[in-house]
Amino acid sequence: MLFYRYLLNNGIKVQLEAIDKPDKVFADKKAPLAATLEHEMYVTSLINDIYAAAYEARDFRSMQFLDWFVKEQGEEEKNANDLIAKMDLFGDDAKGLYMLNSELGARVYSAPSLVL
Repeated sequence: MLFYRYLLNNGIKVQLEAIDKPDKVFADKKAPLAATLEHEMYVTSLINDIYAAAYEARDFRSMQFLDWFVKEQGEEEKNANDLIAKMDLFGDDAKGLYMLNSELGARVYSAPSLVL
């Protein structure tokens, strides 16, 4: 929604289209975590491409807007890697998985306070 609002605030028409439902089938408990890391790395590459285009165009406002997303993606990739490491540690131990589930359930989302 931040991208959507940023584009609208800068006079750019936005057209939203349907998103296909996920087609992944996971073989084990660790596979969704690996898919998450892969997806976060893909999102990082997209943000980097947009940032590079803004840099090339000397669009400093967009670069400043994108700074938060660059930092956020670093955190998202670290979180995905940390979850994979914890899953490697816990394996199929029910107590460990319960602790991991509790930890993830306790996370609180804080919306960014970007000025658009």
